[in-house]
Amino acid sequence: MNFWQLIVAECKAILADKAIVVTLFGGVLFYSVLYPLPYLYQVPTEQKVVVVDHDNSSLSRLVTRHADASAKIKILANVNSIDQAQTWIDQGKAHGLLVIPANFRRDLLLGKGATLSYGGDASYFLIYSAVAEGLVSAGIDASKQVQLIGLLARGQNPQLAQQAVNSVNINSIPAFNPSLGYTPYVVPGLFLLILHQTLLIGTGILGAGQWRKPGYWQQVRPVTLVLARLSVFMMIYVLFSSFYLGFCFYWYKVSVVATVVEVGLFMLPFLLATGSLGIYLSSLFNRRELPTQLYLLVSMPILFVSGFVWPIALIPEPLVLASQVIPAVPAIMGMLELNQLGAGWSAIMPKWLQLWGLFAVFVTMAIVAISRKQKSVSIAS
Repeated sequence: MNFWQLIVAECKAILADKAIVVTLFGGVLFYSVLYPLPYLYQVPTEQKVVVVDHDNSSLSRLVTRHADASAKIKILANVNSIDQAQTWIDQGKAHGLLVIPANFRRDLLLGKGATLSYGGDASYFLIYSAVAEGLVSAGIDASKQVQLIGLLARGQNPQLAQQAVNSVNINSIPAFNPSLGYTPYVVPGLFLLILHQTLLIGTGILGAGQWRKPGYWQQVRPVTLVLARLSVFMMIYVLFSSFYLGFCFYWYKVSVVATVVEVGLFMLPFLLATGSLGIYLSSLFNRRELPTQLYLLVSMPILFVSGFVWPIALIPEPLVLASQVIPAVPAIMGMLELNQLGAGWSAIMPKWLQLWGLFAVFVTMAIVAISRKQKSVSIAS
């Protein structure tokens, strides 16, 4: 069997296996919709809040109007007590509350200060942060209004009073995530992890099903088999990578600053290292269902140690060092730096060389493992 016949045999083995087809083709398409779905609205807005107004003054109503005018807050109603507001939240009618104390306006005008209390449903972090941010902004606006009234009452020039109240203006321009949404933040790294895990599962299922019985894989040298298997999976994952890093990035409005050549050069050792690792690990499985179970189980830990959803400084250093042998870890951070943050090639070169090093190690381990499998099956038969 020559190399091209082996390529054809590998393709037939992959396409004839329903589990591999569903995992690779179905999984990649399914996850391209499933994972970004919760983040399609980018940022939480119009969160429902109830107000407990114990002051019922012009200034307390001004605070309520400012809160309702915020894009993050929608004031549903004024209720009589905190217990009633709590009931609204428990029943899911509202996600937060704002409590304005008695004598709010009087204390502010006398310069005594007053405390606004607010809270939200902290079981949903994004909702809680939206409620807190909207209510804090409303409170700051109200305090500026009171300061302005005080300055004008003391005879301050209106223009100078406005400058004193608004002495600092912040002009915030997002550099790498213009929408400040969660889709451009989560999707790039998550898609690379999906490619990594599905490639491991595909090579794992194929190998675990073949090593148990004689077949064409015994008729060729281990080096030839590894190269042929890598070639077939590389052809498949070039299409998947183009779909994720091309169409899906465009569809979900993910910022892209790297060139196609740079992305392709970086993805090459990532896919080769992952495929080689998958072929080697497949030699350790005795049942076809084990790769899917194991790799899905470790997906979340890999996501966290990769460093883009959780600060690496908060992860134990031994765990960070150990995770560097997983191709997805340097690949995710390197691709984010290259494709989203606009880093130069020299900045991501260490990670690129690391991926090539992992490929060299894993492909050697895969060849040795398959050689042993061929010998063990030959002896058994």
